This record gives sequence, structure tokens and C-alpha cells, in this order.
Amino acid sequence: MAKTLAQEFTKGLWDEIPPFRLVLGLCPVLAVTKTVENGLGMGMATTFVLLCSNILVSLLRNVIPSKVRIACFIIIIATFVTVVELLMQAYAYPLFLKLGIFIPLIVVNCIVLGRSEAFASKNKIVYSAADGLGIGIGFTLSLAALGGVRELLGSGCLLGKDIMGPSFEPFTFMIEAPGAFVALGLMLCVMNFIGKK
Repeated sequence: MAKTLAQEFTKGLWDEIPPFRLVLGLCPVLAVTKTVENGLGMGMATTFVLLCSNILVSLLRNVIPSKVRIACFIIIIATFVTVVELLMQAYAYPLFLKLGIFIPLIVVNCIVLGRSEAFASKNKIVYSAADGLGIGIGFTLSLAALGGVRELLGSGCLLGKDIMGPSFEPFTFMIEAPGAFVALGLMLCVMNFIGKK
């Protein structure tokens, strides 16, 4: 059954939210979500790449030979990753330094390549743009939520503001690598519990 444009957009906000429903793109989810700021920055960079690559793949879907489609998709994705990396260096340099190697690794993020292969290469431009934007916003919200939980519990702050007060004893485990796994696991549990209701 064909979905409407609104359904293609909104599926990425709950039904197919990448880290929690599709369980994809976990490397940046676990690595850069020590803070909300990092999560938002990485999410917006990925959204830009998703949107632009979905549009271009959809435009070229009848031109790209099927035998080299994956290589072509990777070149398209790498082009937009280079654009976003240069824009971040120019306009958000402190964030660029925090995200480090994970910006170029958007090229091999399975969400971006998966959406190009599974959706954009088979659908029209408008639907591909709605899919890329919806999945990207869902991914951004996921990263920000996970970053918020880890930042709040790990330091007592949120976006640099002290939320928990002076008597709060930070659970620094949450801003370390193992804390990312624990926070993601707990959030996956909550999402699945809510989804079954």
C-alpha cells in the first residue's frame, strides 16, 4: 500500500526512528552523545547528508547502472559529507572539533546508505526528500535525547546550565563509553515498552 507524503515523513519520527526502532547508526549514537549539543550537531549534519543524498539519488535513479549503484551512492554521500564537514569547519569550529572523526564517518553510516538503497533509488524526489528529512529529524531527536540523559545524569547539567543543584552527586559513569551502552539500552527498553502500549 502506497504511503502519503506525510506518512513518509512521520515514519522517521517514531515507527522507523533509527537507533531505537531500526537499531542503525549506533556508532555516532554511542560515541558523540556525551552532551545534547554534540547530539544535535551530529544529528543535523547527518540530516543534511540524508536529505541531499536522497534527493540526488532519486534524481539519478534511472541513470545509475545497477551494477555500480552502491559505489555511486557512496560517492554522492561522500560529496555531501565533505560539504557538511567544510561548513562545520567554517561556521561551527568548536563543535567540529568535538565531533572529530565522526563527521567523515557519516559516509559509511548505514542509515544514510540504507535510505539511499532501500528508498531513494526506488521513489520519486518528493517522497525521497520527505523520507530523508523525517529519518534525519528522528535521528537528531534520538541523539539529543540520549545526550540529554547522559549529560543530566553524568554532570547534573543540561546545555551548560546546572539543573540538578549543588547537592547532586554526578553519576560520571554515564558520560563514559559504558554509560552510553547503558543509557541506550534503557532508552530502547522504554521505547519498546511504549511501542507495545
